[in-house]
Formats: sequence, C-alpha cells, structure tokens
Amino acid sequence: MSFSPVLSFYRAASSALGAFAGLYLNDRAKRGKEDAARLGERFGRYTQTRPAGTLVWLHAASVGESGVALALIEALAAQNASLSFLISTGTRTSAELIARRMPARTTHVYVPLDRADCVRRFLAHWQPDVGVFVESELWPNLILEAEAQGVKLALVNARMSPRSLKRWTRWRAAGRRLVGAFSYVSAADARTKDALAELRPAPLGAPGNLKLAAPAPLVDAAARATLTEQIGARPVWLAASTHAGEDEIILAAHNLLRADFPDALLIIAPRHPDRGGFIASLADEAPMRSTGAGPDSHGVYIADTMGELGTLYDLAPVSLVAGSLLPHLKGHNPIEPAKLGSAILTGPYVESFQDLFAAMSAAGATVIVTDAASIAAHVAELWRVESQRAKQLEAARSVTAQGADAFERTVDAVIGLIPSTTPQQSTANASA
Repeated sequence: MSFSPVLSFYRAASSALGAFAGLYLNDRAKRGKEDAARLGERFGRYTQTRPAGTLVWLHAASVGESGVALALIEALAAQNASLSFLISTGTRTSAELIARRMPARTTHVYVPLDRADCVRRFLAHWQPDVGVFVESELWPNLILEAEAQGVKLALVNARMSPRSLKRWTRWRAAGRRLVGAFSYVSAADARTKDALAELRPAPLGAPGNLKLAAPAPLVDAAARATLTEQIGARPVWLAASTHAGEDEIILAAHNLLRADFPDALLIIAPRHPDRGGFIASLADEAPMRSTGAGPDSHGVYIADTMGELGTLYDLAPVSLVAGSLLPHLKGHNPIEPAKLGSAILTGPYVESFQDLFAAMSAAGATVIVTDAASIAAHVAELWRVESQRAKQLEAARSVTAQGADAFERTVDAVIGLIPSTTPQQSTANASA
C-alpha cells in the first residue's frame, strides 16, 4: 500500500489538535449544532450496549445519506433476520430523521471525532463485522483504524463533486491508500467511477445512484389533509430548503405571481428552521407553522418545522428545490419531490447533486430558473398547463426508476462481506 505524506500529516495534526476538540464541540452545542446530551459519543464513549452476533455498521454524513443507509438496513434485514445494525451520522438533523424511521435491531450513534483515540474507543465498543460508508465522507482515521481492526469495509454510492475530483487528483497517494482500504467500492455516476478507477486497481461495482432507489419521504396523511382543507382552492407552490439570501428572491417571485393569481399561496420551508422568524419578518409577518398557525389569508406560510418536507412536497403541485439560487450554494436532493409528484424547479447551482440534476434535466424532469422573473413564469406555466406538469412528472418518475438495479447489486455486495459464521460477541465492551 502506497505511502502518503498527506495522510501522515493529517494523522499527526488530528492528534495534536485533539486537545481543542472539547472547546469546539461545546461551542457547537451552544449554537444548537451538536446534541449536548450526547457529546460523549463524539469522543467514542457510548452508553448503549453492543448487540450480540453480527453487527453491520453504516456511516452516513447527513440527511440524504441517512435515507440511503436506512433503506439498505431494511433490505439487509429482510435477507438476514439475524443481523443487527449500527448507523453513525454527524448531524442533529440526520439523528432526528433516524429517530423517526429507526428500523428494528438498529442503534443510532454520533460518529466519533476523527482522532485516533476516539476512533479506537468507538471500534473497541461496537466491534462491527462490516462497515459501509455511504457516498463520500471519508474520515482517514476512521477508515484506517477500522481496516487495521479487520473490519470488512464497503464504500457505496460514492459521489465526487468537481472540486473533490481536483483534490483527489492533487493528493493521489492519499486517495489510493484510503480507497484501497475498502473491499467493495461502487460509484453513483460514471464520472466518479472513472476517478476511482484511477485510484484503485481492483474492480469497481457498476455505477448507479442509490438515492434513486431510496423511498419517498414520509407523508403525514392527517397533517396533509388539514393543510389541504385550510388552503382550499388556492394555487400553491413550495420553496423547499431555502438558505439565507434566497428568500428575498423567492418572495419577489411570489409578488410577481400574485399579479395574475391574487390568492396564490407560497409555502417556504427553510433548510434551517431557526430562520423561520427572520423569513416571517421579510414576508410581512407571515404565519409560522412552528407556532401552531395554519396558512390563513396571508399569501405566504412559513413551514419552519422538522420532518415535514415529505408532506409539503406531496401537497404542492410545484416545488422549487432551493439551496441552488446563489453561487456559494450546492443544491439539494431532487429525488424527494420527484417521488411525491411535485414538479421541480431548481436554480443553476447544484454541485452536490450534479449527477442527479444532469440526469433529470436530460429527461426533461426539471426546469432551471435563475431569478424572480423566471421562477414566477415557470410556476405560472405549470399551474396553467396541466399537460406540461404531467409530462415533467412522468420524466421524473422514469429517472427515479433507474436506481433499483444498483440498489440490489449493493445489497448483494454487502451481504457478501458478512462472515458466514461470526463468533458471539461479548456485551462487556472495552469502552473506557
């Protein structure tokens, strides 16, 4: 295995800077970025007991990857009912998603800091038999220590942005060392597969995006029915996962729409719900869902709650997938509205989901908008011309159907890494 000065420097630096980790995490906890009650998990200290038998560990960075990981857990459990699962994530939003959708025999933990001592405590406590990394969050210490402990590793749905590709090209030895630690590697798209093939001599799994096969977000039927009754016959559209600086553009678009549709309703679901109050002030004190208010006669409704995006996509005939209107943003997952029958608009800045948007754009499943005027024009067209909306929705459905084969191949590959016989693991773990 090739030597990498970059990895050697990283491992030394992560150890040297580890003394400041407590201060860093405490500050994040004060700002709501960490769960203060579970900070010990970030240092590899866990109160949960390791289940006996074979344990499959899946690591997912955030919400989108967590959806894929949960779908894999359900499929793996269906094939082998004796398996137990550990899912590690790094964000509070992903933890909240998993808490709502936790499959049987599954434990959620926060991933440890990528510091050697924290990682070793994590591995000593959980002793996973297989580790599955979803997409592209490759923590060097976590990967190399797991490999050293004999954990069979898989990297699935790997996805590299153009920026990531440049970085791996520059740090080729580090990339070869990390990618070489995995027994199985599959890519979400051909671009990433080609890049990984240069770093890894072993064969790669056929490309295919697992997010295409992920189930649609949950829809709360009761909440949807209530909202439908409150909205009535008003034309409605959704701006989903908005970021600072986008709300003003979206509100300007809605003002243009109301010239022709005076009773139109815009639902804004901010990516970070704590921005709800600020957005309400921009929109002349629009009602906020977090306060228990419903969409009244006001033209704007702020859906500043967690876990309801599926319900809102299912409700809205047209949705702007935000996080895409400004150059510093990188887009959000378009598969969720596609699977729930909401016609998709997006801004041009979608680097994090470039592969998905490219496929959907080629199929005619999305419309790219750049400013308030283009947003208003396309929302109005999709409201007025039902045949156009239906054609766009059918194109989106055809794209999302392509993920099934890749998903099945991935499940088979992970099953193949699981030891046929695993010694009974002790529940008395070395978690000191």
